Amino acid sequence: MRNLVRSMVTGAATLLMLGSAQAADGVDAIKQRGTLNVGVKADYKPFGYRDPTGTIVGIEPDLAADIAKRLGVKLELVPVAASNRIEFLQQGKIDLLIATMSDRPERRRVVQAIEPLYYSDYVNILVNKKAGIKDWADLKGKPVCATSGAWYNKDIAKSYGPEIVAFDGSEKPLFAMKQGNCIGYVYDQTFLQGKLLEDEWRADYALPLKGVLPSPWMIAVALDNTSLQKLLEDTTKDWMKTGFIVDAEKKWGIAPTEYSVSMHEQYKDK
Repeated sequence: MRNLVRSMVTGAATLLMLGSAQAADGVDAIKQRGTLNVGVKADYKPFGYRDPTGTIVGIEPDLAADIAKRLGVKLELVPVAASNRIEFLQQGKIDLLIATMSDRPERRRVVQAIEPLYYSDYVNILVNKKAGIKDWADLKGKPVCATSGAWYNKDIAKSYGPEIVAFDGSEKPLFAMKQGNCIGYVYDQTFLQGKLLEDEWRADYALPLKGVLPSPWMIAVALDNTSLQKLLEDTTKDWMKTGFIVDAEKKWGIAPTEYSVSMHEQYKDK
């Protein structure tokens, strides 16, 4: 019995030590495992989406692949949604998030943001070319589709006066717009640019307005995962220096953002 108790105590102590080591030194734990688990979107072209074979591809999977290469490990892409991505990180299902996640104060309280921020998006509106929308002021009093819970819905309504008609997700508002329930869809500019890469949307729809409400995006790791945080901070700076993200935007068919270009200019000579 004494031997059994001693064995149980020793085993528990070992598990505690392993847990502490993994929490304090994420890089070593990842290398020992041999796989980097990264949460990415699978429905947000061109940042993360499934190709005809079902493989998740896009700008953020490319960034994840570069991180795995630097670590010398295999890459496992884990599809996440806005509703579960932070939970997946907190539960240890993934090592880090690169999933079009806006930098918000409430998020910084529960995850560790990586500085410098790797990307910045705008809010824009996809409209039918026949709608005649030439200025944000033209939206006043008109129904505009949106995604429920988007942080900028109230700001858009207050600043420009449209009637916000909100739906869950991104596909429902697009369908509602096609059915004539609203004159446009207010959402992340990058997502809307991705839609215009598809024949289904390119013929009849456009982004005639300049983006508003700049929204920086953050890569995130679990709180106190200092070793992975440091590696990702160094990696992000290197991406800025080499223009890796600018090249990725071009590769996947969208114009490099002002943020990507300016950060490359800032870091390229460092």
